[in-house]
Amino acid sequence: MKYRKLGRTNFEVSEIGYGAWGIGGKQWLGGQDDESLAALRRAIELGVNLIDSALAYGDGHSEKLVGQVVREQRGRRIYVATKVPPKNLIWPAQRGTPIGEVFPYDYIMRCAEESLRNLGLPAIDLLQLHVWTPEFLKADDWRRAFDELKRSGKVRAVGVSLNDHDPDSGLGVIDTELIDSVQVIYNIFDQTPERNLFPLCQKQNIGVLARVPLDEGALTGNVREDTTFPPGDFREFYFRGGRKKQVVEHVNALRKDLGDGVNLPETALRFCLSHPAVSTVIPGMRTQRHAEANAALSDQGPLPQETLAVLKRHAWDRNFYS
Repeated sequence: MKYRKLGRTNFEVSEIGYGAWGIGGKQWLGGQDDESLAALRRAIELGVNLIDSALAYGDGHSEKLVGQVVREQRGRRIYVATKVPPKNLIWPAQRGTPIGEVFPYDYIMRCAEESLRNLGLPAIDLLQLHVWTPEFLKADDWRRAFDELKRSGKVRAVGVSLNDHDPDSGLGVIDTELIDSVQVIYNIFDQTPERNLFPLCQKQNIGVLARVPLDEGALTGNVREDTTFPPGDFREFYFRGGRKKQVVEHVNALRKDLGDGVNLPETALRFCLSHPAVSTVIPGMRTQRHAEANAALSDQGPLPQETLAVLKRHAWDRNFYS
């Protein structure tokens, strides 16, 4: 496993991080806690040292599983990132909504304390706001909360998770120099962070957590037109209507351009790591098999330039979260 600096922090984080949404058990159905715990432990054995969770993932269940495994570690430094959910429980953040309805000071402080209890850890390495809009920039609530949590030692670094397919919404908050990282959707289909966000992050030394590297499963190549998901599973919503057909068409075109024998998930993760602005990529890993396959990719390095040139042609402008 290779490691990269998380922006201006002193965190040396694994290129492959662990996205812990899927183990929350509420929106990604079908997994079992024993399997999730085994996957977490195996990922750590293979060098993964950053785990990204959130208070909203299974109403704290993901954090509890993460904390259980992290507390078991002896001599391994594991960085835990988590997120404060919007108080109004609306994803993504809606412009025109006052910050008092989303991230009031007292609420951020309470959520941080709840996350600490769930994790059972003395401090949170990276606390992020789970949604963001530039309209929050001038508000005092998040600034005071972040400052107090860092000064108290309960939080070591802070960041924001940017709205779906809207990386430019983070440009202003980066310029404040009040955050240490951003989390953003970045994958073969959504390459928009490369235009403005990534250059600014490199200039200001801001860490980047690349989320949804497999486009919620589309870039695994396993989504077919007849694929079904358990009722209530997030993917049932994400791939609703004619979206599976669109995915199949785009994935088939991608496979054709890349040639026979391509490992699509491997290519998708290495695509993210090929950009120097990315500190870590955080795919979900609900099984030991996934942990082993993903962790192995770090040693393979960036994709060749000719492959990246092919992938540039497959950017796809759409938003399945809406």
